[in-house]
Amino acid sequence: MDKEDLKKFADDPKYIPGIYNYCDRWCERCSFTSRCMNFAIADEQFADKETRDITNKLFWEKLAETFQMTLDLLKEAAEEEGIDLDSIDIEGDEQFEINDDEKGVAHLISHMSNVYANIVDDWFNSNQYYLENKEHEQNINSTLKLIKPKPTEESVPLGDTLEVIRWYQYQIHVKLLRAIKGKKMEDSVTFNDFPRDSDGSAKVALIGIDRSISAWGEMIKHFQDQEDKIMNTIAHLSSLRERTEIEFPEARAFVRPGFDEINSNG
Repeated sequence: MDKEDLKKFADDPKYIPGIYNYCDRWCERCSFTSRCMNFAIADEQFADKETRDITNKLFWEKLAETFQMTLDLLKEAAEEEGIDLDSIDIEGDEQFEINDDEKGVAHLISHMSNVYANIVDDWFNSNQYYLENKEHEQNINSTLKLIKPKPTEESVPLGDTLEVIRWYQYQIHVKLLRAIKGKKMEDSVTFNDFPRDSDGSAKVALIGIDRSISAWGEMIKHFQDQEDKIMNTIAHLSSLRERTEIEFPEARAFVRPGFDEINSNG
């Protein structure tokens, strides 16, 4: 590709300027590849990007349906056990010390997001054999069409659910670190009405947390015998979500080019 080709891409009005600055880099699951210049330059193998974008949009909408239901389930379980979710202990807290230069919610969420990544690894490692059998069983049932769930019982396929959890496992931590470091630098600058890059990074992290909560909610459908352990993971994510919103109160309102302007789940 030469400079003239690159200029043609940049001048094409179908591409949304800067849409790639606040995405999760998951092009295979993105519903805006047909509007992204970075994707167009890097990958020309998908002839019908618009069709794939529509399919991905429907996937995220389907997963998002589980989100509020999962939080409601968490709240009900906590009330039944008499647990105050706001005062829940952070897993791995005994190893967490804050020095004088690192006090505050910012470093708490950094710690919690790192702990979450370890929680995911522990769960997958301890359930590796079970997961392989479960996916194999689901693939066979799907191929033979032996199981046809009712519409109200339809769930996201296990393989897709696992993929979502793994994709955001480390990215949440990375995006939060970027947001924290960015905010530290931005605090010394007057922004007036200009959006902060740190809020954009925090928003991407929050979206990853939301989607992870939805995915773990789907996991309960597949692993009902591990509901308690999965609910503990969801509680950890829910607490991380709330603390992130406290540290970055404007993050949810941050308008990402393309994704939020078009009112999509992105």
